[in-house]
Amino acid sequence: MKQLSSQLFQKFFTKKDIGGEISINDLRDKEFSGEKLAADEKKALANFDQYRIRILNAQDDEETYHNTYRQLQVIANLGDWKEFLKEDYNSL
Repeated sequence: MKQLSSQLFQKFFTKKDIGGEISINDLRDKEFSGEKLAADEKKALANFDQYRIRILNAQDDEETYHNTYRQLQVIANLGDWKEFLKEDYNSL
């Protein structure tokens, strides 16, 4: 039963099925599984990490920090990784 549940989850909840973009976390998964990342993919990961640290360090209180952390998780899970190749993130 557990295998069937897992198959259904994969069938109905993949980004390919819903038209989602490749995300920062997809790149992390790719890297952790032993696949080589292209230079621009590595750059996007580094830019996101720098951005995340800068944004989290700027928070003044615990509640704001946790809300911001959750927002960054959503960005890492659902946002297009190419966003972090833009000039805005290169200068961080």
